Amino acid sequence: MEIRRDIYLNKLISKKHNGLIKVITGIRRCGKSYLMFNIFREHLIGEQIADDHIIEIAFDLYEYEEYRNPKVFYPYLKSRIKDKEMYYVLLDEVQLLDDFEAILNSLSRMKNVDVYVTGSNAKFLSKDIITEFRGRGDEVHMYPLTFAEYMSVYSGDRMAGWRDYVLYGGIPLVMAFPAPEQKADFLKRLFDETYISDIVGRNKVRNKSELEELLNILSSAIGSLTNPNKLSATFKSVKNKKISQYTIKKYIGYFEDSFLIDSALRYDIKGKKYIDTPSKYYFTDLGLRNARLNFKQIEETHAMENIIFNELKVRGYNVDVGVVVSNEVDKNGKKIRKQREIDFVCNRGSKRYYIQSAYAMPDEAKRKQEQKSLLMVQDGFKKIIITKDTLAPLYNEDGVLVMSVFDFLLNEESLEL
Repeated sequence: MEIRRDIYLNKLISKKHNGLIKVITGIRRCGKSYLMFNIFREHLIGEQIADDHIIEIAFDLYEYEEYRNPKVFYPYLKSRIKDKEMYYVLLDEVQLLDDFEAILNSLSRMKNVDVYVTGSNAKFLSKDIITEFRGRGDEVHMYPLTFAEYMSVYSGDRMAGWRDYVLYGGIPLVMAFPAPEQKADFLKRLFDETYISDIVGRNKVRNKSELEELLNILSSAIGSLTNPNKLSATFKSVKNKKISQYTIKKYIGYFEDSFLIDSALRYDIKGKKYIDTPSKYYFTDLGLRNARLNFKQIEETHAMENIIFNELKVRGYNVDVGVVVSNEVDKNGKKIRKQREIDFVCNRGSKRYYIQSAYAMPDEAKRKQEQKSLLMVQDGFKKIIITKDTLAPLYNEDGVLVMSVFDFLLNEESLEL
């Protein structure tokens, strides 16, 4: 079963021969090595690149152990380059190569060498490695399977696929397990043995149980506004533990660095400024989030919001939580200042969209409630409501585009309708 990852293949193709080191980053097991060694390699072969001009090394494999020594690796690589034609160097788990930063910077200076690398999150974070390359790195960030990628190889209909995707997420290896209990066991083991181990090891975390408790709280509150102060209070009231805001902020940084979670900041649309706190946190993969909670608390409304957020990030949008401030009158006739929320404010270049995630809109009252904050924004950018209902995309009388989550996820041009 081969899953096409054209989004990332096209990004790699667009960056060929740009003189920079192509650094493929992303959460563990999202398919980085497969993208480089299989999908991208097939592209090179299809472009008539000779096999001996594609140099592949996976530093985590036993047969390449000696090449972790730069005094062995560099002469070997130089010996493979025999003419002035372009050579493509594909290196996996490159953090295992001693002094890899210096080696890769040297390779980037060779005019007929095009370099592509991946590494594990434990030692190879994008913010670290791009800094080390001093302007010579070009990142391609990879996510688990989108719903469209998932459905491209799923054997059932889209409703069955949606149920499985919401429950087990998009880590590609999960699809190799036929039974639900096998999928669940794999995700739980992966979380404990890989992600938690990476975070604890890389950051030398001394209180592992404290870090895991925070991860449980964040898992239970996807899409909810929160901040370190609020989380500290939750620890005190629910867990009967005291943990400082500083420590919580540090732990959240670890989760974000490992690509487990991503954050959406609050943005005052009329004031055109960011609001420091609170923020929303979403999981990069819902299956991992569900595994963390032992597959309890599966709320489809929050899951749908998380999936929409991830899809927008995959499509290259900067995503914030919109805040619209208005002066209103309460039931007692008193003037009040009220903040209303728009789930997502999405920006990419000159494009902007305001998007509301609404699981169901069974009546007119619910429709008006969902779009009220959207209509308070007076600019000319498109306002969209995404719902679970399977209706065809349409513009209502207020000019708001309403579409189903399936039309949104299965058509990469859906926001242009």
